[in-house]
Amino acid sequence: MALDFWKSSHAQQWIFDKTEIWKQRAEDMKTYCEEEYSRLNIFWANFITAVATECAHSQANVGCKLRQQVIATAIVYFKRFYLRQSFRDMCPFLVASTALFLACKVEEHTTLSVSSFLKNTALVSRITMPHSNHTPDRINNLNYIKEFLPKRWGVAFETNSAKNGVLYDSEFILVEILDCCLVVHHAMRPMFELLEDWKQHTLTSTNTPVKDFDQIEIQCQKVVNDTLRCDVGLMFAPHCIGLASISVGMELMGRGEELEDWLVEVDTDMDKLADCINQIYTMYQLWRSFDEKEEVKKLMAKLPKPNTPIPPPQQQQSSYHM
Repeated sequence: MALDFWKSSHAQQWIFDKTEIWKQRAEDMKTYCEEEYSRLNIFWANFITAVATECAHSQANVGCKLRQQVIATAIVYFKRFYLRQSFRDMCPFLVASTALFLACKVEEHTTLSVSSFLKNTALVSRITMPHSNHTPDRINNLNYIKEFLPKRWGVAFETNSAKNGVLYDSEFILVEILDCCLVVHHAMRPMFELLEDWKQHTLTSTNTPVKDFDQIEIQCQKVVNDTLRCDVGLMFAPHCIGLASISVGMELMGRGEELEDWLVEVDTDMDKLADCINQIYTMYQLWRSFDEKEEVKKLMAKLPKPNTPIPPPQQQQSSYHM
């Protein structure tokens, strides 16, 4: 794994400016405006999170909840895929499930068996397939999904596949489109390191410990997770996102002024930090006004029907980029 972010494939191949991001989404922008696509970013992140966590409470998958890092990696894979491809090229529900499947491997999540994972992800994406062959376990899982997903979003989802095995084929496609760049540097670790640095700075300069530091950590961690619902992960380095999450989290707690002296001494690009903070606030404003149950119906109605699935890449030797 690349310990130095700036030498990693993440930094060298997967950081873009805003104009370049929207340019790469040109095909999908023929269908959606920028605000609609931003709402889709929120929806896809919520959908992937639901597949990984909420559906784990079904009888067939009790105890199968995935770690947050796995979810975060899957969402990043999903976004990167649709920078190189359009929704018309491959069903996004299938890509979401495949991204989770691949993220489990990359993040070495070992608490799930492959069969349990495939059962969970594939059925979430195929909840309206009455012609499928349902085993008892599948029926238990399917009933939960049918009850939960339409209740939350008001629509039924399905992929263009009737077999769990399609995830194995789509995994090869996903890895190829990602150019084998599978190691993702997340903002959570630098965020905790920066918080610790601020705590020590405050203690040294004021001789007073930070009040309710545990609550601050929880709030900032929540903000970092929420940033997966916008494009900051495609635009900024993890330490910048972590620092922006601290600033937003402290402001939401009404304690933003406590960071002022420390921020002056932080070695970072303040213009990029301000841009990142602004995008997080913009995402929150959009999310606050986003009635998912009503608006997702309209967004899904405009979703292009996938073309013939992308053929699996030819067998070739390749190495994972770190």
